[in-house]
Amino acid sequence: MSNDMKDSLVGNELLKSSSLYREFQAEREEILKHKWIESEKAGRDIGFERALIDWIVNHRAKWRKSRQMTGHQN
Repeated sequence: MSNDMKDSLVGNELLKSSSLYREFQAEREEILKHKWIESEKAGRDIGFERALIDWIVNHRAKWRKSRQMTGHQN
């Protein structure tokens, strides 16, 4: 195995174990759920950017507080 491949594997493992990356993934998953729900309501795909902005403005603070209370964040 080349050194580049080893470095890449080590980097991937560090990324997966990073609490910041896990938090990013959890937030992204919530945004995608929100996109699906709002797209269903609208009867069309609202797009990721609109879902992202709407989720941040209307849901992010409560979601973060809930995660902190249940110990899912640093």
